[in-house]
Amino acid sequence: MYFDLDDEQRALASAAADFLGSSASPAAARAALEDTTAAVPPGRVDLVKSGFAAITVPEEHGGGGGTLLDLAVVAEQAGRVLAGPSLVTFARAAVLLGDDPARLAGLADGGLAVAVSDGGPVLDAVGADRFLALQGDDVVLASGTVTQRAPIDPTRGLADVALDDAEVVAAGAADLWERALLVGRVILAAEGLGTAARAVEIGVEYTKQRHAFGRPIGSYQAVKHALVDAYVEVEQLRSLVWWAAWAAESSPDELPLAANAAKGLAATALERAAETLIQVHGGIGFTWEHDAHLFWRRAKVDRLLLGDDVAAYDEVARLALADAAR
Repeated sequence: MYFDLDDEQRALASAAADFLGSSASPAAARAALEDTTAAVPPGRVDLVKSGFAAITVPEEHGGGGGTLLDLAVVAEQAGRVLAGPSLVTFARAAVLLGDDPARLAGLADGGLAVAVSDGGPVLDAVGADRFLALQGDDVVLASGTVTQRAPIDPTRGLADVALDDAEVVAAGAADLWERALLVGRVILAAEGLGTAARAVEIGVEYTKQRHAFGRPIGSYQAVKHALVDAYVEVEQLRSLVWWAAWAAESSPDELPLAANAAKGLAATALERAAETLIQVHGGIGFTWEHDAHLFWRRAKVDRLLLGDDVAAYDEVARLALADAAR
């Protein structure tokens, strides 16, 4: 099967790149790292105003009425510039609040500043005032007390959350929670795709400029191979991300396999790309002054979000063996 983005999705990617690139950047991520009270751009308010955050919310509730693939296209651009908050949060919340029109509209217009708690440190908890969680088989919306730690990657808004009063928004909804988790893994992988691709691009650009022994360092075989290996993983990840995002609406039975495969490869591809970026820069790549460590920080944090890559690959193996047995 041949698959590619259509013209509308390419235009969406271009618009998202313009919007996100005008505010978010590695420089902004560095500023947030040096001052943990600094807002991470574009920020929740501006992201909601742009309409990109609510792409998957139905039009009748104030959203864009788009597909998960549309959101993944935007998420890739967000990953390239280390933007915050994460579109993962909006994607999961849109699924979990699907039968609650009033709160879905609040998600779309910014009246509901929500994050999703899986029991550990909560993505985008900083700046949220309500939290979706699974209690038993029920999805609840709760208030909570947020405790922020010193961040590895401040753009992720991670914090510990102690939930307080909770209201059931979807009873007997364990399956709904699982779908939202899979959707979140797809968008996390899409963000990782953008971050990894940009890391490789920066590495390639540098190897054309930096000379050693009278030659660009990119002409040396060891440097070429390192960058090509990272690039190949990025392009493999691209195929997995588009497949997983497409499957969410067009082939739901494929979503568990596709989402976990994308999540697993995103973790390893981004880490390889970030480490290669550091290595090709030599000594300067290991310093605080260079932005390479910002990509490495994102890789280290994202590897553990929504389950680590080992758990994702285990699930891929389980699903593949179960399919073979049938």
